[in-house]
Amino acid sequence: MFIIGERINGMFKDVAKAIKEKDKAAIQSLAKKQIECKANALDVNVGPASSNPREAMEWLVKTIQEAADITLAIDTTKQDVMEAGLSLCKSKPIINSVNANEEKMKALFGLAKKYKASIIGLTMDKAGIPKDSEGRLELAMKMVASCMEHGIDVSRLYLDAVILPVNVAQPHAKEVLKTIRDSKMLSDPAPKTVLGLSNVSQGSQAQYKSLINRTFLSMAIASGLDAAILDVTDKELMDSLITAELLMDKQLYCDSYLDAYRKK
Repeated sequence: MFIIGERINGMFKDVAKAIKEKDKAAIQSLAKKQIECKANALDVNVGPASSNPREAMEWLVKTIQEAADITLAIDTTKQDVMEAGLSLCKSKPIINSVNANEEKMKALFGLAKKYKASIIGLTMDKAGIPKDSEGRLELAMKMVASCMEHGIDVSRLYLDAVILPVNVAQPHAKEVLKTIRDSKMLSDPAPKTVLGLSNVSQGSQAQYKSLINRTFLSMAIASGLDAAILDVTDKELMDSLITAELLMDKQLYCDSYLDAYRKK
């Protein structure tokens, strides 16, 4: 599984503080810790931490890359901030994220082609998030078509079926799993699938959040999930991920398989 570390996000208080104070050591420590925990990429989101998000994004990308050579997922809703981040990436970046609105797809798929970026595509549009898998798949197909129109290999598209918090939108969980399964039939090659995992437990009681996250992650892996944006430093969550992939025959079994995975 392709794992994107979620922690460099200005929504977290420690990251917001580091951005405001231009604390390179704090950001670089978060980057290194996530890489040590086997993140394949790092999400980079300024959040509400700066009145100048473009400048803050440039600072974040430069700061991370001074300490680590890793793929970055530039996470912003602002096109100028997105391009500022993409233009500084040393490795092929990821655009996080694009929705199915025509103007958004045109602009951001254009940037994806320019910077050879992969794309996280959200199955939502101006009308919001569909309630069922059929609605989500219809929007997913629009993004697959947009990839083709822009000459982008569909295998660089990661479809995010947009999991909502279980405490307010419980029926959506099974629809997301069905979307993950059925998206493999949209094209050949098929688009990949990704989840912003922590959304599923947002608003739940603190003692249940990790349990909800790791249970849903295991169910999603069984449904064919290819990637996830998650807290890679949560050891129990990562143990569940590794074990789920083992049971899906994606990892070789040995008696110390958890240690073996982490030593790869």
